[in-house]
Amino acid sequence: MIEVRAMSPETIQMILDFRDRRNWKQFHNPKDLALSISLEAAELLEIFQWSGSDLECTSKRNQIAEELADVINYCVLMADRCGLDLDEIVQKKVQINEKKYPVDKAYGKSGKYTEYQKGDEKC
Repeated sequence: MIEVRAMSPETIQMILDFRDRRNWKQFHNPKDLALSISLEAAELLEIFQWSGSDLECTSKRNQIAEELADVINYCVLMADRCGLDLDEIVQKKVQINEKKYPVDKAYGKSGKYTEYQKGDEKC
């Protein structure tokens, strides 16, 4: 298993510099960046289309990496455009999810968070 590493500030700056050297920031409004994230995520999903029981598509690892990088690049650009700190927003979301998916109720289950709320019979 590959350990996930944090994106370095140098990599983030590389993404922003790539955009700036082409004078593309003028086109990067939140709506269009959100559309681009969705479109690139669809291209990532397309790799798995019709893969049948091959849930990992390991033979397409290079394509997966390329499309995932596109999604991440647009996420970095969106965070920059909206003035959001990536570490801060991800950490905050994990804290929110900790409450929505308590370990004692969600462990080993794939249900939606509403199934784990207090008093829910599905817990």
